[in-house]
Amino acid sequence: MTKGYLMLQTGEVFSGDWIGAKQDTTGELVFNTSMTGYQEMMTDPSYTGQILTFCYPMIGNYGINLHDLESSDIAVSAVIMSDLCEEPSHYQSVATMSEKLAQAGVSGLTNIDTRALVAIIRKHQTVRARIVSQQSSTTLMSSWKQESTIELVRTVTVPEYEVVGMGDIHIVLLDFGYKKSIVDELLVAQCKVTIVPFTTSIEEIALLTPDGILISNGPGDPIELAAYFSTVKLLSERYPTLGICLGHQLLALAYGGKTKKMPYGHRGGNHPVKELTTGKVTITSQNHGYEVVEESIDREAFELTFRNVNDNSVEGFKHRSLPIQSVQFHPEAHPGPSDAAYIFQDFLQQVKTRREQACQSVHS
Repeated sequence: MTKGYLMLQTGEVFSGDWIGAKQDTTGELVFNTSMTGYQEMMTDPSYTGQILTFCYPMIGNYGINLHDLESSDIAVSAVIMSDLCEEPSHYQSVATMSEKLAQAGVSGLTNIDTRALVAIIRKHQTVRARIVSQQSSTTLMSSWKQESTIELVRTVTVPEYEVVGMGDIHIVLLDFGYKKSIVDELLVAQCKVTIVPFTTSIEEIALLTPDGILISNGPGDPIELAAYFSTVKLLSERYPTLGICLGHQLLALAYGGKTKKMPYGHRGGNHPVKELTTGKVTITSQNHGYEVVEESIDREAFELTFRNVNDNSVEGFKHRSLPIQSVQFHPEAHPGPSDAAYIFQDFLQQVKTRREQACQSVHS
């Protein structure tokens, strides 16, 4: 294998074996602690612009299949792993990890000490990194361009409307970089889903006559999407609304809240979250680097619904009078546990209730 180097903003350099596309790559270095689901992680649009480190020691052992894609292709900028399995053993496998990376034009390094790498990220928190074929002291950090959130979201949003499903309930998904599994959950619930670009105006969405709005996950810093806060707020005031991950953060910001960068984020499939009304703890799948600042939430308008057991961060809230709710975690999981899938049922029940009320009002 060709040698490659992972150069960190903090000064450390790791040597490994190159897989996938042979091209230099720059991005924020993050890690995920999940034991399975590398295909879903690599194709999750929320990872756009990031170099993903897999904590699990062996990657690729069940190959790549046609069913577990969260978007049309790999979204991460690059991947880092310890051991790579090039002989997957699963009947649905159609390609190896390295074959998929090469096909998608994405770089990767294997035979990296990922435990040491994660320790560095936890120590220094936000770390930018670069994968290069030639180690050089002349490689300047200042030349490592960081794309804006708007640029990142533009690369992952749908270019035009996409309609899937034939159900009676019509959900418009405002796409900042949605995961396919979110749409799959709505389809299972017999919904019609119209996926629209994040730049779609409230007037254009009104013409679609939705019953409810889902604000998706996506990459980047939510505060850089300030131009769309008014759209998010107006939509949520008019229609039952569910925000997931980035969508959760955008709802908070739209109503005057604040967000902040986390030390090293929540990325994994075993994050415990407590539902505050019942005390029940749910194990959730998460992928985010920002959080909502609890003190910034208008408690007269909103109440907290979920809190992270490990660090006490805000994991969800709902409006006290309007059918608005949001969660920081991924109720659709993939990869991860399905404990929180009931969030979709709660949202759709709000949608049905609002529609019934509207019908009664017309008939009266």
